[in-house]
Amino acid sequence: MSRVPTCVLSSFEAPRILHGHDPGLFVQIGSLTKTLTATVLTALAGSGVLALDDPLERFLPAPAGTGITLRHLAEHTSGLPRLPEGIRGRDPYAGFDDRALDSVVRRLDTLATAPAGSTEEYSNLGYALLGAALVAATRTPYEELLRRHLLDPLGVTDVTADPPAGVRLCRRGLFGRSRRPWTMTGAILPAGGLWATPRAAARLVTGLLVDRRLGEPAPAWQKAGRLLWHNGATRGASVFAGAVPQGWILVHRLSGASAATDKLALDTLRAAVRPA
Repeated sequence: MSRVPTCVLSSFEAPRILHGHDPGLFVQIGSLTKTLTATVLTALAGSGVLALDDPLERFLPAPAGTGITLRHLAEHTSGLPRLPEGIRGRDPYAGFDDRALDSVVRRLDTLATAPAGSTEEYSNLGYALLGAALVAATRTPYEELLRRHLLDPLGVTDVTADPPAGVRLCRRGLFGRSRRPWTMTGAILPAGGLWATPRAAARLVTGLLVDRRLGEPAPAWQKAGRLLWHNGATRGASVFAGAVPQGWILVHRLSGASAATDKLALDTLRAAVRPA
């Protein structure tokens, strides 16, 4: 059985740090980034900078008449596909820069697979557009928006788009060399490009889902009964974060096999909340 570096932090048990994981080093959190982007959206809406139902073309040069709003992007109901065109290869997002995103924005009317608001389809492209819209609306870089509206209010520091190599924890290959992570500092950043220490990610989970220090959880969080959750995966890392009324959990593994990470988290939750 593969010895995958694993970190389990929760309110139910002592931390489980296995096979060389380190909760004090930065790891990729993949699409858990979306919950932070959506939290910035709700903060800006709450302060009147923008409205959830503002059309995308108010902020980006999208064709008129797509019907896509910021809310649609946040709730995955924009009708846009999961990925931008041309996302492939060993480092799939490396070429998806601001110029590539602008090209997509200007022809959104040809990319939608369904009318906005009619169906739900998980979309990394939608969150890339949402992040770009927030930046355009405020004329503020994405990471600065995160700091002002999320990280500083929660007192969390160890979240960034590009941590120094010496404090990163990456999956290792056959001969022990660190595998190069995906490049996600470009336009895809708001959809899945952030790094965080597991300890910092756990503080985000408790601040946003348990203590609700910034209000009701943002629309990116998924619901399954009383469980609020989100996961994420890149080439070499996967994460699951969630909370139920009885407590919370964060699992991070240095493996892109998100199904196994999700299962570990859900099995731990079930065992913890099962009636005696």
